[in-house]
Amino acid sequence: MSRPFNEKKQQRMAMLIDGDNAQPTLIVKILAEAGKYGQTTIRRIYGDWTTPQMNGWKECLNNHAIQPIQQFRYTVGKNATDSAMIIDAMDLLHSHLVDGFCIVSSDSDYTRLATRIREAGIFVMGIGQRKTPKPFVNACNIFIYTENLTDDISEKQIAAADKSTPNGKENPRPNPVPMLKEAFEMAVGEDGWAHLGGIGTSLRTLDPAFDPRTFGYSQLIQLIKAHKDLFTIRKEDDKGSSAVYVKRRSPEKRRKPAKAKETVPAREERTERN
Repeated sequence: MSRPFNEKKQQRMAMLIDGDNAQPTLIVKILAEAGKYGQTTIRRIYGDWTTPQMNGWKECLNNHAIQPIQQFRYTVGKNATDSAMIIDAMDLLHSHLVDGFCIVSSDSDYTRLATRIREAGIFVMGIGQRKTPKPFVNACNIFIYTENLTDDISEKQIAAADKSTPNGKENPRPNPVPMLKEAFEMAVGEDGWAHLGGIGTSLRTLDPAFDPRTFGYSQLIQLIKAHKDLFTIRKEDDKGSSAVYVKRRSPEKRRKPAKAKETVPAREERTERN
């Protein structure tokens, strides 16, 4: 019987890494990100370990207790790693050994796998580059872009990642305001206030890849504070814990541009006329 994922409890997670579509230099960040949602009791990486491109992974496998799975390529130019990962994932799904999955890849071939896991009521998160096709991103409960796992997210890095689309066309950096407004409307109560946690849940529902770090902020509240002309924030202390609520500003209460101060010569000229 399927068990729903509960973030408050320490759930068991299976991390399956596509070695052909992941970066070994980010393995510590990837493990830390997955650790926010559960304990990664199963860690496997798939690839053809006879090829030179897998050499970068060999040094970090033992340090992070990641089990390498060998998968030879049956023909030149074809990747058999996808099939091996999918078969193992389905075995783990039906064995009920884990409560959630973390698929580390930027390949759209795992879209149906993520969908099937969600259909079973099991939590699934994805980790991949910003070039990851949208169908795979939306098939996950949560999707984390590897560009957001770096220590320093600069405007140049974000702009370069936004242009790295599969069709080669430029994809302008998205504006978070429309999605923030829509998430607020989903979470708002009858009193006109919405809990910050509810807004975060709504944002993940609208877009599993929504992440404040994409816009240069480490937390959602910082992103909302950056749009003070649209939202107001209220904090309440309840039994030692702080609750944060957000409300949309009405158009008439939004800040109006300040009038330009009259210069000294202008005032003197007006005095002379009088």
